[in-house]
Amino acid sequence: MTTQSTPQSQPLLVAIFGPTASGKSALAINLAQGFAGEVVSCDSVALYRYLEIGAAKPTRQQRALVPHHLLDVGEPDETLTAGEYARQARAVIHEIARRGRLPIVVGGTGLYLRALLEGLFPGPQRSEELRERLRANAAKRGSPHLHRLLSRLDPEAASQMHANDLPKIVRAIEVCLASRAQMSDLWKRRGRDPLRGFQFLRIGLNPPREKLYERINQRAARMFDDGLIEETKSLTACYGEHAAALKSLGYKQAMQFLRGELTREQAVTAAQQGHRNYAKRQMTWFRREPDVLWLDGFGDNPAIARHAAKLVFSRATLRSSV
Repeated sequence: MTTQSTPQSQPLLVAIFGPTASGKSALAINLAQGFAGEVVSCDSVALYRYLEIGAAKPTRQQRALVPHHLLDVGEPDETLTAGEYARQARAVIHEIARRGRLPIVVGGTGLYLRALLEGLFPGPQRSEELRERLRANAAKRGSPHLHRLLSRLDPEAASQMHANDLPKIVRAIEVCLASRAQMSDLWKRRGRDPLRGFQFLRIGLNPPREKLYERINQRAARMFDDGLIEETKSLTACYGEHAAALKSLGYKQAMQFLRGELTREQAVTAAQQGHRNYAKRQMTWFRREPDVLWLDGFGDNPAIARHAAKLVFSRATLRSSV
C-alpha cells in the first residue's frame, strides 16, 4: 500500500516579494535565522557578478549571516533568461529541502518568480531572423522605439517593461507576432511545468507608497554616493557599454553620465524616477499572484518581521502535525 503525500506534509517553501526598497532581503535573512533557512535570490540583476552597488545586493556582512544562493552566477555580458533562472533555482531549492533546511525565495523580478513556481507559458520558439531584425531596428532607432511598438501590440506587457530592457522587449514582440496573441494573455495562463513537491507560503510586502518612494529616492542617491559611477566605468572597461546587465536601472543612468548625456544630478534624478516607476510595475504584477498574504509595511520593521515569523511558524507547525 502506497501513501500519497498531502500538500501539508510536503516541505515548506517561503516566497517573499514586493517592490524595490521594501526590505525584502532583511525579512528573508530574519526568517532564515529563525527557521534554519537559506535565501534564494530572485532578482534578474543580482544574478550577475561584479554588479554590487547598482544591484542593491545583500552586503557581505548580511550574506555571512545565512547561506545565500543565485547571486553572482553569470557574467555581465551574458543574458540569463527566466527559464535558465528557474532551472537553476529549482535545483538549489530541492537541495536545500533535501538537507532539511527551509528555502526562502526573495526578490522583485515577477517573471522569474512565476517561472520558478509555475513554469513558463508555452510560447512560440525563438526566431533568430526576427530577433536580428528587431535588434537592428533598435540599434538604428533606439530601444524606446521598439517599446512604443510593443505598446501598440500589447499595452499591458509594455507597461511591465522598461523602455531600455531590449531583451525582454524583443521577446515580447516576437511572441506577439509569432503567436498572434498578446504576451500578457499568455502570462495569465498557468505554466506547463509548475514546481511540485512543496507547499508554498507567499508573503507580499506592501509598504505605504509615500514612505516607499522616500526610501527609493534615498537609496538611489546613496548608490551614486557609494561609487555607482566608478563601478559602471570599471564594468564598461571589462565588458563594453552594451553588456546586457548594464541596461538595468542605475547603471543606465550612470552610463549616461559617463557619456556626457546627463549631469550627475540629472542622473540621480533619472535613477530615482526610474526606480519609482519600476516599483509601480512590480506591484501591478505581484497583485496578480495567487494566495498572497500581504503585510502592510517594510520587511525590516520588527512588527512585520514578527508577523511573518508567525505565518511561517504556523505553516511549519501544521506540516509537522500531519
